[in-house]
Amino acid sequence: MLINAKFTMRTSTAPAIALALACMFGSACDEPPPSTGQVAQGDSLPRDPHSYAQPAEARVTHVSLDLTPDFASKRIRGTAKLAIARGASADSVVLDARDLTIKRVTDASGAGLGFNLGTTKELLGAPLTIALPAQGDTIVIEYETSPDAAAVQWLTPAQTAGKKLPFLFTQGQAILTRTWVPTQDGPGIRQTYDAAIHVPAGMRAVMSADHAGTEGEKDPRGLTVYRFRMANPIPPYLIALAVGDIAFRPIGKTTGVYAEPSVVNRAANEFTEVDQMIAAAEKLFGPYRWGRYDILVLPPSFPFGGMENPTLTFATPTILAGDRSLVSLVAHELAHSWSGNLVTNATWDDFWLNEGFTTYLESRIMEKVRGKRYADMLRQLGRQDMLKAVTDAGGPKGADTRLRLDLGGRDPDEGLTDIAYEKGAAFLQTVESVVGRERLDAFLKDYFDRFAFQPMTSDRMVAYMKEKLLKGDDEQRINLRQWIYEPGIPANVPPVQSEAFTAVDKQVEAWKSGAAASSMTTKDWSTHEWLHYLRALPDTIPSERLADLDRAFSLTSSGNSEILGAWLLIAIRNRHQPAFAALDRFLTSQGRRKFLTPLYTELAKTDWGRRMAMDIYRRARPTYHSVAVGTIDGVLKWSEVR
Repeated sequence: MLINAKFTMRTSTAPAIALALACMFGSACDEPPPSTGQVAQGDSLPRDPHSYAQPAEARVTHVSLDLTPDFASKRIRGTAKLAIARGASADSVVLDARDLTIKRVTDASGAGLGFNLGTTKELLGAPLTIALPAQGDTIVIEYETSPDAAAVQWLTPAQTAGKKLPFLFTQGQAILTRTWVPTQDGPGIRQTYDAAIHVPAGMRAVMSADHAGTEGEKDPRGLTVYRFRMANPIPPYLIALAVGDIAFRPIGKTTGVYAEPSVVNRAANEFTEVDQMIAAAEKLFGPYRWGRYDILVLPPSFPFGGMENPTLTFATPTILAGDRSLVSLVAHELAHSWSGNLVTNATWDDFWLNEGFTTYLESRIMEKVRGKRYADMLRQLGRQDMLKAVTDAGGPKGADTRLRLDLGGRDPDEGLTDIAYEKGAAFLQTVESVVGRERLDAFLKDYFDRFAFQPMTSDRMVAYMKEKLLKGDDEQRINLRQWIYEPGIPANVPPVQSEAFTAVDKQVEAWKSGAAASSMTTKDWSTHEWLHYLRALPDTIPSERLADLDRAFSLTSSGNSEILGAWLLIAIRNRHQPAFAALDRFLTSQGRRKFLTPLYTELAKTDWGRRMAMDIYRRARPTYHSVAVGTIDGVLKWSEVR
């Protein structure tokens, strides 16, 4: 990383010089500040332990990008022009930057501005302090990214479906946007943005924003220019870019699918229900405020199931089951258009406000589209995931089983667990059981409208719920404080029961009693029924019975990623060697962290499994996104054996 050796001030203001010296020779700018920054509505933001920004003094309101990806050097080069809203006495602004080379900073006229890139901290990067111009509130940063920028994955042609052109995509959540955009990278500091992306002929750029350019525009270098604009203020982790051999297929008037040409038709066929999902969500929770809703199906190394980037959900190809059985993931990412994108956790300590609300909304949307039987399966699988997450977090007294977390000093990714998703959803199911669905729906619609495009904290949400929703002894019946601020799962969590799973349980008991797999009645089982079945099998299964299951249902050769992932866990636990070639292929052909983490974790429990895991990981690690690498490095203690 190139760091300016000198902080050359080009303004004469004494406070700016004092701040510059403090940042150079002291520690004042090396730690995220105890800021009470302001949101647009004048409400205070809590201190964000994962950002150096001081938004109460000066905050970014708009980002204008002009960038060129260089696939040969794996760097993105260009400029970020930032609009700054500043307090009356502010003479500098503090941004977040990680692994960026800052070449030059100017005002809107091109006059140089002094800047300093402070001490780099693990995960957080460094504070980038820039002197504000004497006139105007615009700064222009010329910079380039590192080839190892954690948000950006560069794929070779061999790693794509088409095998012809390279591909790149970004993943900003939680605090990785600072590795490719110098801005204030805290979820509470919402920003609008526009961009011009220059790409080689034959490639297409897409972003989490509206298209704003002219088809076929070329720059003086002969590169194709794609232009975008996001007029709604969004948290910076939702600024997203992908470039590659990308085709488009419409679904409805304002919906469609982007993917590589060999994948796009299959993807469009998988997502035919997306317009029904939008209609259901609007009826339940209010208007969709983002214009278009498109889905980009990425190459297999994408680390998440989906990422809710506004107007353009990024999705893993592992949801393309061929039978539309995994489309609840689309409902989940769509639901983020209300919970997460519209009303956003102010810091990562309140991540559950994004994911818990969204998981609840997902089940409600799918109930409208697919019926209660389908939604009940989702809810019961979610409860299973919640209980496992409690165990993984150290049991019911574990601090990380709270909804409202304390992540200061830790990677915010440590809060991205099923506690946030499933305990958060169970909390809202508990509220529904007390106040009734009609009252809760009216509250949610009002909540999303009242706090649209604003950051949210647990305290603020609780206060609004008490004001607008709860009556009489509702708060005590819900156990509001215990659900949000205390560890474990409160005893008043309402039971969930799937009629479909009751039938599956009978098949499980018959198999445990010795019935052959071929005698089971599994015709027309959904993915969710298969998952429930596989999860309900004993931990220890004789090899001949595993072989019987595989012969009957071809589990090792399943093309459904969810079913295959669950089966491979069983195979590892029982050292079922006939499945190990499929395990190797699965771990080296996709990078979705949901599947990687449990499989590598299970392998690491035994000496023979750890040897296998290390062999596979050595080969697969270069193909995984940094988000997945960070997790699996920890699972396998990679740094200790490298």
